[in-house]
Amino acid sequence: MEIVPGIHQVDGVNGNCFIVVRDELTLIDTGMPKNSAKIVNYIQDILKRKPSDIKTIVLTHFHIDHVGDAFDLKKLSGAKVAIHKKDADYVAGRKTPPVPSGVKGMIVKVLMPLLFRSTPVEPDIRLNDGDTIAGLTTIHTPGHTPGSICLFDPASKILFAGDLLRFNGSKIEIGPLPLDTGEVQQSINKIAALDFDIMLSGHGIPLGPDASVKVREFAKRHFRKNGVLGK
Repeated sequence: MEIVPGIHQVDGVNGNCFIVVRDELTLIDTGMPKNSAKIVNYIQDILKRKPSDIKTIVLTHFHIDHVGDAFDLKKLSGAKVAIHKKDADYVAGRKTPPVPSGVKGMIVKVLMPLLFRSTPVEPDIRLNDGDTIAGLTTIHTPGHTPGSICLFDPASKILFAGDLLRFNGSKIEIGPLPLDTGEVQQSINKIAALDFDIMLSGHGIPLGPDASVKVREFAKRHFRKNGVLGK
């Protein structure tokens, strides 16, 4: 579906995949493995564009439901893959992914060899905080993973939030299984200082209008309740 002019979401890939449509196409995340055909079909049938129009694939973090089709889509389109430098070695298969502490972490560690089976992909671009990629501003927001990022599009005033936050239709929630809750709080305060109309997350549905106001309200309530006052 087209969320606003020039910003599309591909449904049914088990992890939201967004397409920024301008002279070139930019993908933000790619869903779970074996969904590349759905993304390509959307580009061809709905956008009336060619897969080779994909010039950049930006990954908000290394988890399989965001990078699952990156290898196939890069091979098909010739696009450059970009990810924050702190997550680059995980998506390339050179490092073992870190897991949360406690019982949830142990469960993830046992299941990881079974679940994390996407084909490794070598990033072409290693992003830093503040970098501009395909007209989008990179915001380093660690906590969910070491190199998690949000992307801000100043043209449409949309924030692509990855798994930092999500909107379930009734309330804002922190993304699943944060690796470091302290960093998550700092990252939420960081994006809460921005001005954006719509928030698009890796899971859930779009939040808007006045999304940044709602995020600031959430931060104040959540952090006050948990003993950390949001800015």
